[in-house]
This record gives sequence, C-alpha cells and structure tokens, in this order.
Amino acid sequence: MQGLGNDFIVIEGPVQPSPEEVSQLCDRRFGIGADGVLVATRGDPIRMEYWNADGSAAEMCGNGLRCVALYSYDRGWAPDRNFGIQTPIGLRGVRVLEDRVDAELGRPVLNGTRSIRGTDYELVDMGNPHAVSFVDDPATVEVGDVGSALQSEFPNGSNVEFASVNGSNVVMRVWERGVGETLACGTGIAAVAAVAQERFGLTSPIAVSVPGGQATVDMRDGVAWISGPAEYSFRGSVGER
Repeated sequence: MQGLGNDFIVIEGPVQPSPEEVSQLCDRRFGIGADGVLVATRGDPIRMEYWNADGSAAEMCGNGLRCVALYSYDRGWAPDRNFGIQTPIGLRGVRVLEDRVDAELGRPVLNGTRSIRGTDYELVDMGNPHAVSFVDDPATVEVGDVGSALQSEFPNGSNVEFASVNGSNVVMRVWERGVGETLACGTGIAAVAAVAQERFGLTSPIAVSVPGGQATVDMRDGVAWISGPAEYSFRGSVGER
C-alpha cells in the first residue's frame, strides 16, 4: 500500500518479523521493496506495528496509520468508518472516507530550536522525533546527505524535514530515520504544519505538498489530524520458492 508515495508492505498479524526479515522484504532489488513493514492485527482495538526499511522498529507512522485504517475497514474489522487503532504510542482515531483517510497523530510538542552545523532546526515530538528546517527552496537541499549526516547529532536519530512557506503554501521534503529520503512522511507533515502555524501564523487546516502529493493537517484543540489518500499497490504472498 502507499500513502502519498510513502509505500508499505502490510502483513496481517499477529506476527513479529525479525529485523533481518523486514530489511529483506523492503529491499527494492532482492525483496518486494518498501519504505517499511506494517503489521495490522484484528482485535478490539485493531493494532498497528511498524518497522523501518532497515529493520528498526518505529514509534509511529502517520501514512502507515492511514493505510492500516483502510486495510482494516475493507476487511470488515471496524464497526463503521470511524474507529480507533492501537499504536506503540497509544490509541489513535481514524476515519475512512471514499477518497481519503483521516488519522489522529496526537499533540505536537515543540521542543525549541537547535543550531546544528550552522542551520537552525525546530525540534518537534510527534511520538517520534523530528527536526524541521525552513529554507528558501527545499528542492535545492541535498536531503539525503544532510539527513544522513544529522543522525549522529541525536541519541536515537531523527526524521529531518526541509520546508518552505510562501503565503499559505507549504512545501516539504523529508529524510526518514531508518529509511532515507522518501516521497512523504505523515508525522513529518504534521510536525512541519505545527511549526508553520506557530512561526508563520498559518491557520488550520494547513495543506502541505510533498514529492508524493499533498496532505492536509487540521489542528483540533491542539491535536493534529492528517488527511490524504491511501491506496493499494498490489496484493500477493511471500513463501518458499
């Protein structure tokens, strides 16, 4: 499945893939290929777990949450279009509509500004860590090189976003911890929207464009909800050859 080009292998649980299995599945040459692996487990509530492409477990995945919501709804696991999904950082509400999926990502915590190698980064906690830098044009940033180099600056690594604001238009690129540059990052989109609201006075809902498309972030009493597309790429099975 994919949300804004952020693509995932979705597996029905309960199952706990090893880091080696995750990295093999996500390998775009020798496996299926994906930014990460999602395990969706039926229950009350439905559960979601997520691993990055390098096999490391992640606290949260915003686009992945929207994909699991659609997957669960389509399989009849949910009583209606509004339901909750248990994530590693708590229960999150979702809503499955005809053309999009909305997901609650929690309350962004802005942890101030940190200057790293001559550039200011706004630190944001979305249940997972983010470092947001506002630049003139994200297209000119060597996202892969900078994002990778910055990982040593944080004890547990960090997602790194480069964004620009022109009026009400927000554009973003992202380096995801454990993956590399991706076409989108749901929690990163919410982090950028939260800082744009605080720093530039943008009003909710805030549209954020990424290489994979556009999502909208609605701040509801300080809680970020992301809205955007979630789609199936293909279905298949993995087993012994």
